[in-house]
Amino acid sequence: MKSPILEFTGRPIAFARSPYANRIDAPHQPTVVEGTETGAAAEARIEFLADVPASAFRDLAGFERIWLVFVFHRSEGWKAEVRPPRGGGKRSVLATRSPHRPNAIGLSAVELLGIDAHALRVRGMDLLDGTPILDVKPYVPYADAFPSARAGWIDAIDESLGRHSAPGPRRPRGKG
Repeated sequence: MKSPILEFTGRPIAFARSPYANRIDAPHQPTVVEGTETGAAAEARIEFLADVPASAFRDLAGFERIWLVFVFHRSEGWKAEVRPPRGGGKRSVLATRSPHRPNAIGLSAVELLGIDAHALRVRGMDLLDGTPILDVKPYVPYADAFPSARAGWIDAIDESLGRHSAPGPRRPRGKG
C-alpha cells in the first residue's frame, strides 16, 4: 500500500540553555556524564517563548522527570546507517539515537528541578545550548518505564562491556 507523503511544520515553544556549546562537549545520553568537563549531570534551563503562557506548564510541578521533544538543529542530513559510539560497526539509523535522522527529531528524559517564571530548571541535560524544544511531556513511570524490555543489539554490548559502558564525549582530533 502506497501512503501519501505528509508534510508537517512545527515551531519551537522553548529553547534549551545548557552548558554545552559544541557537540563534542555534550554527553551521548543524559545519564552518561563520564568524560564531560565536570563529570556530573548538567543543570540547565528550558526557556519558553513569550507567547507560551505559564499556565501551559505550571502543572508540571511535582513531576520528577519530563520528556523533551526537540530538533537536532545542527544535524546536516541523514544516512540509513550510522556508527554509534558503543556499537562497533554500522547500525540502522532508526535502531540508534543518532542525531542524523530522517526528521532530526530527538527525545530526552531529564530531571525537573523546578519551575521559574517562564522557564523550567532541569538536570541531566544532553542538549546543546540553543536547541529548539518542540514539546514537553511529563514522564509517567507506569506508562513510560519498561525495565525488562529487550534492547536489541545494545543488550549484546551491555553483556560484554557492562550496562553503563557508553562513552563520554569524544575528544577533538589532535588533542590529548
